[in-house]
Amino acid sequence: MIKRIASTAGFTGLLAALLLTLLQSFWVAPLILQAETYESATPALEAPHEHAAGTAEHHHDSEAWSPQDGWQRVLSTTGGNLVVAVGFALILAALYTLRAPKTVISGALWGLGGFAVFCLAPTLGLPPELPGTAAADLAQRQAWWVGTAAATAVGLALIVFAHNWLLKIVGAVLLVVPHVIGAPQPEVHQMLAPEALEAEFKVASLLTNAAFWLALGLISAWLYRRSSQP
Repeated sequence: MIKRIASTAGFTGLLAALLLTLLQSFWVAPLILQAETYESATPALEAPHEHAAGTAEHHHDSEAWSPQDGWQRVLSTTGGNLVVAVGFALILAALYTLRAPKTVISGALWGLGGFAVFCLAPTLGLPPELPGTAAADLAQRQAWWVGTAAATAVGLALIVFAHNWLLKIVGAVLLVVPHVIGAPQPEVHQMLAPEALEAEFKVASLLTNAAFWLALGLISAWLYRRSSQP
């Protein structure tokens, strides 16, 4: 069983990570590079910022190492995507041991569920930000992100798998609670990049993550079902 989970997660993570890197290289990365031109031409905001959904925020340091544009950046992005993709694929493969996908389409639904939990729900309160965008306190954002993802996961599980209507209602409430509380926001909303570029970046990040999760679900379900066949 462990070997089955590991092999499914390994191959799924590799393929999904390559797809995500490809989409980011042709769509997301050019937007980030364009935004960095505004950041370099203007004194940087004091608040930390994040470059893509789910990535860690950081302060710029003139002496800190960062990958150069080109192969270094692509290689760094691919490595990060691979680690994340294998981790998420392990979660899906482990869940399949509890409720095996009957078809590949079932895997797609699992993937879309993961997209809702780890991307869509948190993004509603904390959208991905381009370089040069002011942000709230990092610890507060991380706490809200984790709480939102957990509440969304439990809420979706109750709605889909619970047989009691009261539990389904509780699940629906859990989906809404984090957004009623609200994500932490900076004292002053400020960004260096144009609003049109910011809007395009948000759409690009959302769609590339949707494609990534859909690929995770489809590939993992196909590999898991294939490994169970004699």
